[in-house]
Amino acid sequence: MEILQQMIVLFIIMGIGLAAYKSNIITSETRGKLSSIVVNIANPALILSSVSGEAVNIKNMELLKTLGIAVIVYLILIILAAVIPALIGTEPSSRGVYSAMTVFSNIGFMGFPIISEIYGNEALLYGSIFLLPYNILIYTYGISLMDKGENKEKGPGIQWRKIFNNGVIACMLTLILFFTKIPVPYVAAKTIEMVSSLTAPLSMMVIGASLAVISVKEMITDRKMLLFVVIRQFILPITLSLLVFSVLSNQLLCGVCMIMLSTPVGSMTSMLAEEYNGNYELASKGVAITTIVSVISLPVVSYIVNFVF
Repeated sequence: MEILQQMIVLFIIMGIGLAAYKSNIITSETRGKLSSIVVNIANPALILSSVSGEAVNIKNMELLKTLGIAVIVYLILIILAAVIPALIGTEPSSRGVYSAMTVFSNIGFMGFPIISEIYGNEALLYGSIFLLPYNILIYTYGISLMDKGENKEKGPGIQWRKIFNNGVIACMLTLILFFTKIPVPYVAAKTIEMVSSLTAPLSMMVIGASLAVISVKEMITDRKMLLFVVIRQFILPITLSLLVFSVLSNQLLCGVCMIMLSTPVGSMTSMLAEEYNGNYELASKGVAITTIVSVISLPVVSYIVNFVF
C-alpha cells in the first residue's frame, strides 16, 4: 500500500509536469535544463544524503555483497536482452533498442526517489552501488547496441569522461565517507539534504513533460511494444525479485533490488538512440509507456513478491 501511495504521488507530479508543458510553462529548452539539474546536481546530492545525515548501520561486507549482486543482476539482464527481442518477434533493426530497454532502467530519476521515500536514506547507500556498473555498461554495452556504423567517428568504445559523471563521483564519495567514517559538517549536510529534496519533484515533472509529446494512439496500438512492456514491467521484475528474495536475508537490500528491477526504461536509452542512429522514436515510446505502466506495475510487483515471502 505504501508503494502504491508513493507511486500515485509521483504520478500526480508527473501530471503537473505534463500540464506545465502543455501550458508552455515548461518548454523543450527548460525541460532539458531541469533534466540537467536533476542529473548533475539534485540526484548526486540525494546519493550523498545517504551518509551525510544520521549514522547508517550497514556493514562493509554488505556493500561488497551488494556490488556482487548488482553485477550478477546486470549479467542476467544482458543475457535476457539477447533473447527477449527475438522472442517477441522484433525486426533485427530494432533489436538493439529493445535490448537496451531490457537492461537499462530509470534508476536515477525514479529509482532513487522511490527508494528514499519508501526505505529511507540508508537504503540509498545500497542503491548507489547499482549506479557504478550501470554507468559503465550504458556507455559501453549500451552504445554498442545503438551504434549502426554511421557514427563511428564518435567511437562506441569506453568513454571515460561520461562514465565518471557527477552521479558516479557522488557514489564514490558516498562510499569513501561510509568506509572512512568522516563526519560531514552540519552546514554541508543541511545543504546536501535541501538540494537532494529537489530530485523527486523535478525528475517526475521532467518525465511528465516528456510524455506530453508522445502519441497515446501509437503507444497502445504497437502490439510488440505492449508484449515487451508486460515482460519488462511484470514478468521480469517479479521473477528476478523472487530469485533475489530467495537467496538473501537482508530485507532492505531485497527491497532495493526489487525497486531497481521494477523501474521503467531509462531515458538514457532514447538519448543514446538519438546520438548513435538507433530508433529514437521506438526508444522514446518505450520510455513513455513503461513509465506510465510503472504506476501500476511497481505496486503489483511489490505485492506479489511480498505475498510470496
